[in-house]
Amino acid sequence: MERPAPVAAWHALAEARDPSALDALLADDCTFRSPAVHTPQEGKAVTTAYLSAAIVVLGPTLEYVREWYAEDSAVLEFRAELDGLTVHGIDMLTWGPDGRLTDFTVMVRPFKGLQKLIELMAAELFG
Repeated sequence: MERPAPVAAWHALAEARDPSALDALLADDCTFRSPAVHTPQEGKAVTTAYLSAAIVVLGPTLEYVREWYAEDSAVLEFRAELDGLTVHGIDMLTWGPDGRLTDFTVMVRPFKGLQKLIELMAAELFG
């Protein structure tokens, strides 16, 4: 299966480390599901904030290693280095008929890597 357009758009954004493209990619009612926060984060503004911070924190060493597609969704496996720790995870993307992302879920392992990610994301989000 050919790489779906929303996945290609996400890759282009992540490679350029340019969150300005999120406005066109995210649906207004997009939900972000963080590996660190229990409740889903609802809406385009908060999803943009989390993904923008993730691009800063993970972007420099982010490498996607495998991907799987369905008609309206994809799973992207990634690795990144955070202060000498290898973080391994997946991004699960779902999009609507217009190709805009409606759901972005992140899962990360190992626990020590997740702890480092939480620390760095909090610093980026809340200064």
